[in-house]
Amino acid sequence: MIRCPECSAEIDVDEDEVEEGEILSCPECESELEVSQTHPVHLNLISEEGDDDDDDDDDDEDEEAEKADLIDEDEEEEEVEEEDEE
Repeated sequence: MIRCPECSAEIDVDEDEVEEGEILSCPECESELEVSQTHPVHLNLISEEGDDDDDDDDDDEDEEAEKADLIDEDEEEEEVEEEDEE
């Protein structure tokens, strides 16, 4: 008997016919599961949330780059103001 690592629901699969790397879907929670080992069968959750985290990291980098650009612009404005005062 194979169980979903996310919700522990029983997954109806013939353990002798699954192959390593095969993608299964849980009928209860609809999680995608990868067969990482056969005999005994072991399933790994394919995390969609992990993909979202990568996107968030990119957003953070973009925000940091924008802040750096703003700082550079502020410094340039200060230099121009100093030159005008002279």
